[in-house]
Amino acid sequence: MKAARIHQHGLPEVLVYEDVPEPKLRADQILVRVRACALNHLDLWVRKGIPATRISMPHVLGSDIAGEVVQVGELCERVKPGWRVLLSPGVSCRQCEPCMTGRDNMCRGYNVFGYGIDGGNAELMAVPEWTAIPLPNDLSFEEAAAVPLVFLTAWHMLVGRADLQMGEDVLVLAASSGVGSAAIQIAKLFHCRVFATAGGEAKLAKAKQLGADHVIDHYREDIAAEVKKITARRGVDVVFEHVGAATWPKSVESLAPAGRLVTCGNTTGWDVKLDLRFLFTKQWSLLGSFMGTLGELHTVLKFVFRKELRPVIDRVYPLSEIRAAHERLENKEQFGKLVVVP
Repeated sequence: MKAARIHQHGLPEVLVYEDVPEPKLRADQILVRVRACALNHLDLWVRKGIPATRISMPHVLGSDIAGEVVQVGELCERVKPGWRVLLSPGVSCRQCEPCMTGRDNMCRGYNVFGYGIDGGNAELMAVPEWTAIPLPNDLSFEEAAAVPLVFLTAWHMLVGRADLQMGEDVLVLAASSGVGSAAIQIAKLFHCRVFATAGGEAKLAKAKQLGADHVIDHYREDIAAEVKKITARRGVDVVFEHVGAATWPKSVESLAPAGRLVTCGNTTGWDVKLDLRFLFTKQWSLLGSFMGTLGELHTVLKFVFRKELRPVIDRVYPLSEIRAAHERLENKEQFGKLVVVP
């Protein structure tokens, strides 16, 4: 079969589209023919190399996967050949206390397709049966692949961690990202007033189309100043942060008293500062968030399948042109998700 693999860390040139052996199926696994796989910033980080993280080479990237079941192992009872499915991007042991109590993203053995285990930039994958979630017929493989990781992450951040309430004010950083475009829609599902940042008029217009009530150009405008002006100096209840060092000071400054800042990433750097005087006098909450639970994925998918939440696709590439997809994501040229199809 064909796959796109890296044999070493580096620039997009390290991605090699090549022939690889077909996966061997265990008794508890299903064989999925990948029809679409979406990119995430995680693909860029793994490709470049993450400090103190060892990736076995050669390695297949790709966390967001949709396809058709072509074969099931002899111990599989639920999933049937021919099913159209998307895969849960997070994989856990399913046996430890966190897993058994519905907190599988806290499992010590938790992993993500395309990170610690081979992902979906290939024609075929052998995966645990429980990772497969059936798709409705009116959802394309490309749309399905654009959903799991970003909608799961955004739901866990806003609902699971920040305890989002109806009608609150929410600031979403980097609306053009996959997780940002998902967060805008989830916040609007809760009838919140959404402030969204993006770079340039075209991206700001698309953020408005997704439902953002107010948009801020984070390259030309002071985020906190704009938020304070619109909210009569109060600030927002929730800041949805995932950019890191470049936006952190303004994100914190945008918080209302008793506001919550939730973060899942550090794309522009991890070393940030915090004035503790404001943390305790304004009674802020700073919340970390990582992926989400399988239960939360099933919850958010209900809204996707009902068309109340919609994946945003920027562009679809053949898997053979995956280098171009990486370059577009790395250059921040996209709005929404980039998808590759084998």
